[in-house]
Amino acid sequence: MSAMTRREFFRKTATDAALAGFLAAGATRAFASPLGLPIGSQTYPHRDRIVKGDFAGLLKDMKGIGIEVIELCNPAYKEFSSLADGKQTRKILDDNGIKCLSAHFTMPSLRQEQGKQIEWAQALGMTMMSTATLSARVTNGMTTLEEVKRAADEYNKIAAAAKKAGLQQILHNEGFENSRLEDGRLTYPVLLEYLDADLVKMQFQMSSMRTVGDPIMYFMNHPGRFISAHMQGVDTTQGMVTSRAGFPPVKPTPEEAAAAAEGRGRGGRGGGGGGGNALAVGEDTVDWPKVFTAAKTGGLKAYFVEQNWDLTVKSVNFLKGLNTT
Repeated sequence: MSAMTRREFFRKTATDAALAGFLAAGATRAFASPLGLPIGSQTYPHRDRIVKGDFAGLLKDMKGIGIEVIELCNPAYKEFSSLADGKQTRKILDDNGIKCLSAHFTMPSLRQEQGKQIEWAQALGMTMMSTATLSARVTNGMTTLEEVKRAADEYNKIAAAAKKAGLQQILHNEGFENSRLEDGRLTYPVLLEYLDADLVKMQFQMSSMRTVGDPIMYFMNHPGRFISAHMQGVDTTQGMVTSRAGFPPVKPTPEEAAAAAEGRGRGGRGGGGGGGNALAVGEDTVDWPKVFTAAKTGGLKAYFVEQNWDLTVKSVNFLKGLNTT
């Protein structure tokens, strides 16, 4: 083998370094999560493990599949009452390398003891406090403009107190928010007008897109307003559906009852009006690159898969390879 000249040596070294950098960058892109944000999970679908005292084991399993952050529910949810000791819960989180960015707080707990709930959130290191729904009055899927104004005014005051404590209040859309006004308008966009854009940010329920409309539209029309989201797969080919908010409960079919017992069924607590059997993110018809690109304008800071374990694993695997910057 002939000897390599000094010039050839440096040229080869530079080429090898560039190639190594390219390969490393390629590897980073291949496993990057959307917008460079850590992949999160709402813990509500996995609450049975928390009830059974296996919170640490749940976190370990989540960490093992690539989940870095979670969203809890506050101890007012009976299934989460074992997590009432904020310092102890924080230690379990730290021991498993998981951060809790936010939690869902019931409206009664915020009305009656907001100070206590803020202290719990701070002990866990949260930056956001969410509410699943304002639970305002809805009758047969309809509400009134007066009710929207009343609910928004109450939540603005709650959010102002949270801001003073250094926490951002965010609103999900599980029930009331997915209803319609008596004149036929969707409640959700009207509610956005009456909520203080600085005090109250939004957490979009992806399974509700068939009820309240395309998330891309909301993200682009309200820059910086949508800082959080719950992730579910959605079959957009099925068209729009009417929210069941305020309607009498419908007796499930045997198939639906079996699905609910297995933790399948609809995406979130109320399903967000999405309807139909749950789908993993990426096994649906949503154009997720476009959604996340718009979410950057919307101000997305965190997103949480909210599905049963099998679907969570599939959704997380898809999100790991979805690189949008």
